[in-house]
Amino acid sequence: MKLRFLLLVLLAFSFLGSTLASKKTEQPMNERKQWADLCYRIAQPILENMSKGELQKNMQLELSPTWDGRDKRVSYMEAFGRLMAGISPWLALPDDHTAEGKQRSQLQEWALQAYKNAVDPQSPDYLLWEGPTQILVDAAYIAESFLRAPETTWKQLDETTQQRYVECFKGLRTIRPAYNNWLLFRAMTEAFLLSIGEETDRFALTVAVNKINEWYLSDGWYSDGPEFALDYYNSYVMHPMYVEVLEVCRTKGFPTPISPELAIQRMQRFNSFMERLISPEGTYPAFGRSVVYRMGAFQSLSLAAWKYGVPQGLSNGQVRSALSAVMRNMFAVDGNFDDKGFLRLGFAGHQPDLANYYTNNGSLYMTSLVFMPLALPATHPFWSEPASAWTSRKAWSGKPFPIDGHHSLRNEQEKH
Repeated sequence: MKLRFLLLVLLAFSFLGSTLASKKTEQPMNERKQWADLCYRIAQPILENMSKGELQKNMQLELSPTWDGRDKRVSYMEAFGRLMAGISPWLALPDDHTAEGKQRSQLQEWALQAYKNAVDPQSPDYLLWEGPTQILVDAAYIAESFLRAPETTWKQLDETTQQRYVECFKGLRTIRPAYNNWLLFRAMTEAFLLSIGEETDRFALTVAVNKINEWYLSDGWYSDGPEFALDYYNSYVMHPMYVEVLEVCRTKGFPTPISPELAIQRMQRFNSFMERLISPEGTYPAFGRSVVYRMGAFQSLSLAAWKYGVPQGLSNGQVRSALSAVMRNMFAVDGNFDDKGFLRLGFAGHQPDLANYYTNNGSLYMTSLVFMPLALPATHPFWSEPASAWTSRKAWSGKPFPIDGHHSLRNEQEKH
């Protein structure tokens, strides 16, 4: 009798435990906390060390197995510039006393000192501003971080630091950019100089805004130079930087072949493709160059969600849900971080053989470019709308989803 009673008690507790566990898993996930915690985890080792002048001392560099022999010190500018281009909008949110607010405040404090150290010749973390052509790329991401949150970044710097950046950016004019998306890196530094009233290389800016437009193929895709490459560079570079350069040109009265509005329409068409590439399970195809940039593949979609709204026909809830699912899948894999918290070469986990000849683990901070929607307050529909199924999840579960079709957006030239 006692044994039967004991078995009944155990069964009752077992049932209660499984019920509670089930209810626990059914609770909606705090996706904003997921994003903020991951962003802080990625940013902290870079910014904390660099604020102390100890990044180059403590960052464990990992170079591609096919590294081309360039000066490995380019890694530090890659890590810092790409990181700040992604997180500077988030740091611009007003201070508050939440856990997230404390994370932001700490990162902001570290970032401002890191910006200073980056151009201070007396700092151990003075970045490599002369030599390899690669520095043009990542100086552009630093300039982009200033454009994305000027009140929180550029305008918080002292006059000496600002002048040092101006001199460094102008010094990059000796670098000849490759005849592809690299034209935008030169254009970005020139657009930033234009935005703050500095003397600008107007010819370089003119060439870039005209050539990128000439390389527009149709249906939301740019060619990366004279030849088309099927990869994620339309999101890593082409759409975001072109739109942002055009916006500066508009503000400063600099003539361009198309308007920012048309460039945004093109980007949104591309973004509709990117949303559809996310599988029902929350993964996306690892094709093309630089797949180790991880979530950076969704920069253009994240930029749109932050500044322009999600593409027509998509909801905030579905875009957030889709990106959150990819993020969870990618960073749940072991091996993404080393024992000091720095990113390691790979797509999902540690996969060094996926790195191209120009890739080091500083390059990987392109993944930070996905975090721009954190700049939207928690009350914004991007965060407050209920989670919902994204397009491929609807499609593969037999539910209605929007039909798709070709969009030209090629011949809508506008006069300025």
